[in-house]
Amino acid sequence: MKTNNSLLVSCEQAKFICDKNQYGEASILEIIKLNIRLIYCKVTRAYSKRNTKLTKAMKKSNVQIMDSSIKEEMKEQLRKKLAK
Repeated sequence: MKTNNSLLVSCEQAKFICDKNQYGEASILEIIKLNIRLIYCKVTRAYSKRNTKLTKAMKKSNVQIMDSSIKEEMKEQLRKKLAK
């Protein structure tokens, strides 16, 4: 949907803003544009709903990441084993 109105965004732009908003990186203007799009676009609403569910699931999951030094050590051990 091409438009000259700066408050109306395409579905793809809205998805990008939705992703940014998920990580707290969207500006106030982008959030306003996203909310306007959400009013009339069923596809964007569904995408936003899935993003919200994903964010909640990730927060609840208690995912722990490996320290980068341990990860590098494991890579080096793997390289040594494969080189034999």
